[in-house]
Amino acid sequence: MRYQTLFEARWIFVVLLVLALIAFLIKPWLAIIVLLFIGYTFAFFRDPERVAPNDPALVVAAADGVVADIGERDEPEVVKAKMQRVGIFLSVFDVHTNRAPIAGRIIYREHHEGLCLDARDPTCAEKNEAVTWGFENPRATLVVRQLTGAIARRIVGWSQVGDQLAKGERFGMIRFGSRTEIYLPLDATVTVKVGDKVSGGLTVIARLP
Repeated sequence: MRYQTLFEARWIFVVLLVLALIAFLIKPWLAIIVLLFIGYTFAFFRDPERVAPNDPALVVAAADGVVADIGERDEPEVVKAKMQRVGIFLSVFDVHTNRAPIAGRIIYREHHEGLCLDARDPTCAEKNEAVTWGFENPRATLVVRQLTGAIARRIVGWSQVGDQLAKGERFGMIRFGSRTEIYLPLDATVTVKVGDKVSGGLTVIARLP
């Protein structure tokens, strides 16, 4: 467990502990159910240490989950051009820490208000609440978007514009099921396919030229 990640769940733990006490006073066996939810919360906010590959040409996944879609899309905020987009769906059982896909400096961070549609909905990328990040190094500029889902209601950012991050370093998280998108240059070679299970900061999703 990592303190910074668990700290994001502080009020959830407080509420669950109070409910467990109340449940125990009413009927002791009810407290067991609440304790199971506490155990799940610990599991959800797990944040394992990972070592990203050193090769600067390799791009790693920015989140754990399943590759939901791959295609070319206009990126209107940072690069402002057509890019390749790899969308990753995070279920409520995945690690929800987000990690830098490349080593580089954060050049952009912008929060967008929006809805909380199901993260599997094709329109959620345009309609849901999101935070857009820009990562830049001498080799490329990549964009990452954190999107809320029907259950996820809070996007957390731990890094700021100007921060220099190592590849795979944590920059934020999304609480509960959600979606993370990585925008890649058109000349990058995507190395994953739809349906692949990926691990943030570890799985190679593309190779830069």
